[in-house]
Amino acid sequence: MRRFLVIGHKAKTDGDFTLNDLCGGAGRIDVLARCVNSAFFLSHDLRRDTELYLVLLGEPDAPKTLRMAGSELKYLNPDERSTGALIKKALSLAIPDDGYEVESTPGIYVSRREFAQTLDSIAGVTPYFLDEGGEDVRSADIASEPVFVLSDHFDPTDEELAALETAGAKKLGLGPMVLHGNHCITLVHNELDRRA
Repeated sequence: MRRFLVIGHKAKTDGDFTLNDLCGGAGRIDVLARCVNSAFFLSHDLRRDTELYLVLLGEPDAPKTLRMAGSELKYLNPDERSTGALIKKALSLAIPDDGYEVESTPGIYVSRREFAQTLDSIAGVTPYFLDEGGEDVRSADIASEPVFVLSDHFDPTDEELAALETAGAKKLGLGPMVLHGNHCITLVHNELDRRA
C-alpha cells in the first residue's frame, strides 16, 4: 500500500466555502485537490493501492483529517471542482472529538486529528519526508509500506518537523528543483511503478 500525507496549513476546516474560489476563500483547497488527483488517477482507472491523508489546519474548526482509500473510492472525477465538492461534503459533517473517523462518501473518511495524531494512527508504515535536501529517491531504499509526507505551499512548522523526527522519518529528495506537492506525488508514484 502506498500512502501520502499532505499538510494543508490554511485549508478551511468547515464546508462553508464556494467551489468557485478554492484557491482563495477555501484556504488553497485547490492545492489539496490537485494532490488528490495526482495520488489516485491513472489514464483510465484509479490507483486502488493508494491512501491519501489530508491534514487540514486552517480556520475555523481545526484540526481535521480526511483519509481517502483508493480501494473504496467512488464519485472522484479528475477536475479540481468536483474533488473540492467531495472535500467540502466531508468537512460539512458533524465529527466527534474522539478521533474516530466518519465516512462521508465511499472511500472518504473525516476525523478530528492533527498532524502527529494522524501520522501515529497509520500503523506499520515507514515515514518519508519529501524535502529537497533529502537523499535522492532514485538511489534510496524504500520500505514496502511507506507513507510519504509533504506540506502544502508552506514549510512544515517546527512542531510538525519534531513529530516527523519522533516518527523516525527519513528525508527523500525528488531532484534539484522545488516542486509543487501534486508533482511530488506523481514522481513518487513513477519511481515506485518503475521498481515494481
